[in-house]
Amino acid sequence: MTDPAGRSPLDVLELRRQHLLARDYESFAGLFAEDGVIELPFAVGSLPARLEGREAIREFSLNTADRPVEITDLRIVQLHQTVDPEVVIVELVSEARHTTTGVPFQATCIQVFRIHNGEIKLFRDYVGAAGIPDLS
Repeated sequence: MTDPAGRSPLDVLELRRQHLLARDYESFAGLFAEDGVIELPFAVGSLPARLEGREAIREFSLNTADRPVEITDLRIVQLHQTVDPEVVIVELVSEARHTTTGVPFQATCIQVFRIHNGEIKLFRDYVGAAGIPDLS
């Protein structure tokens, strides 16, 4: 693995996109700092509102790998770099397909990242859950 400290926040976001599209949840979790956090303020159903630590993120990600969803694209609508070089805000459309029914769907969201030394310290996802079908 390359030294994460050499990755820019935009490099990390592109790696995240690649790992999620490939359904490589182990590598996705590896992008997080040991004390990294995922927050889902609008979490619905069985989704947790907060995951703390790389291992919790890894466990959750690997346990959800069998859900009937395939992400087909993470389309950035707008990327906002802030005055804090570690903070990036992304307006995103997740394009996906329900693998059982084959029905495509989209979810729009605003995502806030704090990326320090090439690792994700915070990933806060404000997802518009209305567009997501039941994936249980």
